[in-house]
Amino acid sequence: MFDADSILKALSERLADLQGPREIRAATVAFLAEARQDAMADVEAGFASHPRAARETVRAIAALTDGIVTAIHHVATTRLHPVQNASEGEKLAVLAVGGYGRAEMAPYSDVDLLFLTPYKITPWAESVVESMLYMLWDLKLKIGHSIRTVDDCLRLGAGDMTIRTSLVEHRLVTGHAPLAQELRDRLWSELFDKTVPEFVEAKLEERSARHQRQGGQRYVLEPNVKEGKGGLRDLQTLYWIAKYIHRVDRAVELVDLGVFSREEHLAFWQAEDFLWAVRCNLHLIAGRPVDVLSFDMQVEVARRMGYSDTTARRGVEYFMQDYFRHATRVGELTRVFLTELESRHVRSAPILGRLFRRRRKMKAGFIDQHGRLAIKDDAEFLADPLNILRLFEEALRTGILIHPDAMRLIAANLDLIDDRMRSDPEAIRIFMDLLLKHGNPERSLRRMNELGVLAAFIPEFQPVVAMMQFNLYHHYTVDEHSIQCVAALAEIERGEHPDDLPLSHGIMGSGINRRVLYLATLLHDIGKGRREDHSILGARIARRIATRFGFPQDDIDTVEWLVRNHLLMSDVAQKRDIADPRTLRDFAKAVKTRKRLDLLLVLTVCDIRGVGPGVWNNWKAALLRKLHQETSSALENGLEELNREKRQNEAKRSLRHLLVARGWEAKEIRAELGRHYDNYWPGLPTDTQAVFADLLHQIDGDEIRIDLRADHDRDATRAAFVMADHPGIFSRLCGALTLTGANVVDARTYTTRDGYATAVFWVQDTEGHPFAEDRLPKLRQTILRTLKGEIVAREAFASRDKQKKRTREFRFPTHVTFDNEGSDIYTIIEVDTRDRPGLLYDLTRAMATNHIQIVSAVIATFGAQVVDSFYVKDMFGLKLHSENKRDQLEKKLRKAIADGTKRAEA
Repeated sequence: MFDADSILKALSERLADLQGPREIRAATVAFLAEARQDAMADVEAGFASHPRAARETVRAIAALTDGIVTAIHHVATTRLHPVQNASEGEKLAVLAVGGYGRAEMAPYSDVDLLFLTPYKITPWAESVVESMLYMLWDLKLKIGHSIRTVDDCLRLGAGDMTIRTSLVEHRLVTGHAPLAQELRDRLWSELFDKTVPEFVEAKLEERSARHQRQGGQRYVLEPNVKEGKGGLRDLQTLYWIAKYIHRVDRAVELVDLGVFSREEHLAFWQAEDFLWAVRCNLHLIAGRPVDVLSFDMQVEVARRMGYSDTTARRGVEYFMQDYFRHATRVGELTRVFLTELESRHVRSAPILGRLFRRRRKMKAGFIDQHGRLAIKDDAEFLADPLNILRLFEEALRTGILIHPDAMRLIAANLDLIDDRMRSDPEAIRIFMDLLLKHGNPERSLRRMNELGVLAAFIPEFQPVVAMMQFNLYHHYTVDEHSIQCVAALAEIERGEHPDDLPLSHGIMGSGINRRVLYLATLLHDIGKGRREDHSILGARIARRIATRFGFPQDDIDTVEWLVRNHLLMSDVAQKRDIADPRTLRDFAKAVKTRKRLDLLLVLTVCDIRGVGPGVWNNWKAALLRKLHQETSSALENGLEELNREKRQNEAKRSLRHLLVARGWEAKEIRAELGRHYDNYWPGLPTDTQAVFADLLHQIDGDEIRIDLRADHDRDATRAAFVMADHPGIFSRLCGALTLTGANVVDARTYTTRDGYATAVFWVQDTEGHPFAEDRLPKLRQTILRTLKGEIVAREAFASRDKQKKRTREFRFPTHVTFDNEGSDIYTIIEVDTRDRPGLLYDLTRAMATNHIQIVSAVIATFGAQVVDSFYVKDMFGLKLHSENKRDQLEKKLRKAIADGTKRAEA
């Protein structure tokens, strides 16, 4: 690929007849640039043939860089700055440090060099270094360099941990070898050997801080391959510490030292190879140093590494599942290594463990070792497989962290968890106690999951372990999401959110069936990743598990029902108009009992809260509370309570009382109550109807009145409009609001008997909250300009409605459905597609041009996916009964989506 000897010979021939320094330097750069380009092409071709194995690639790039640096040093010292009788001070060693010092380089990694001199730098050495750097820069290499004496290295390394770490990995590339050996000897004898505990603690603190900067989670949506939790830097930290203590040059040497078993070293080797493969592909795709696996990069890296789509899942999801499994294994190796440091007294045991050690007495078979829960006798422990579960129970009971040696023992003996143990009543009791008894089940579940115990005890859980969901909505893998949901449930039960979640908190304290709820919460997504609907498949799996666990038949049925319907309440609350009596009647018929309603509410709350930070908000809370309240009332008082006339009368009575309290005259109140059609009354809260009463009061014919105010109970800004009615007004309002950067989450529009449109929107800013007060004047101005025609929304979207590169790879096939059964008087049009800023405007405009009256719109956004539900009538005030008309409208809606998508991609 790049034979240094032959390259030097050919370079010497090229330079033979040249004299001037500038000519020599230019010819050297030109020759080496061509040689490097050819060699890199060979490296990339070799990597493309085995894209999941990068070890040879990173070493080849380092070797190529060695050849380049050696050749440039040769030209600098023999042609540009030759010296006949070098003094003792005119010695120079060129060392690689950092990742280059480990001989590991991605295609666009920095080249970190240490120019080492015996004493103070001489003019000759300064000239050599300067010439070398100019040639390296001309080769477009990103160089990090320092010029130091041996004494400088020792002094600076003692005071700066970053410099010291780079020196741990130094390696002679070319130049005076005895000088490099002197540095090595003195570093260990004068610095490293005397500061082992200091270095170890500094590296571990640095690792902890780095993890926090990267989000503190192993399962982040777009992980950093180099710096993230479970990434390459974690493996390198182990290597740095090992080399600092044991002077090892390769991780395999830690096996002979007893730090890792051969199986653990194999896991180290495989994780390192995989992560390097990912990083190399990232560099080659971007053509620059990139370490973040962004969404668009994930798809391309997966393709290059040979992952392909199946009917059940995308190739990128299989790829990310492998990525997270390796990241988890890196975490296990780190725990093993840190325990070894503690046992050798290189690192102090955690203070937390030492505190608990004084408080709790261990059960038989367990001991406290350096503040960690350890196993007294391995053979005795393994003689009874139930001890594996007892270990986690004891850890929860005492609050002590499990000793990594115990974790190693369990991970190596998972085969003890067989069908017999899975059906053992005592094993099931222990597992259910882990969920129900100790108050923080997520701690044991997460550790059991990382060690493979959870999937061994519930084999049906194995397929979702580290399963990534390629969308912007879910922040975690499926298994981590399930554990986060259990954690959310435990938080509610511990009473941590009485103000935010008063209804869920009250339900948990009302004697609810905890066994059913906790198991259903853990298993609700267990059917994901297969071709079949995950709720239906998951329900069958959950029935099998609950039966194996010996649940009573009624509890088995309830677990199955909850898993099958775990999306029902969320879908109804977020995708349907829950002011419509038919919606409530159908939901009440599906739920049947108050017990199921309560269980489903809590599961739904936990499911949404477990998706990720910021997903839960007051808007969703208000919708779910309203749905629960209305449904429980119907279940207790009878479905006949849900009739439109009764709700109209109650709404009018409420508004009358409010207007009387505000001092309205009886005549004005009668006029206000009489100017609206019947469908106006059940659909809006009384306070919003009062706002419309004020806006309509003594309005002139062409006047536009707007009321903008925060609705903190719903975490949104309420935008109410009153103006003369005309076709397409709803679409224009949607366009105006979208141009302000508002996300519409709910909307209602009605027409008064005297010809005014009364439209109300609930909108949120980009963070999912009400708009700040100081933004409302500009919001009002933009809306007014759009309604007056000064801003044409369709033209404005042409420049604003652009897709972001990082989210371009998300695929959401468009579905358009018409439902004439979900409402007594409206057709419900549901559009499920990929979200973009101008989508709502395009859809409502298409409906307006086809003479479709939109009465209400409910907008549910799930990351990059959106479900828009419209309650509509035709131009005659009837449902869309004609199949032909529905088909024509669907084609026009699909065309509006497609045209908008092209505009966004342009």
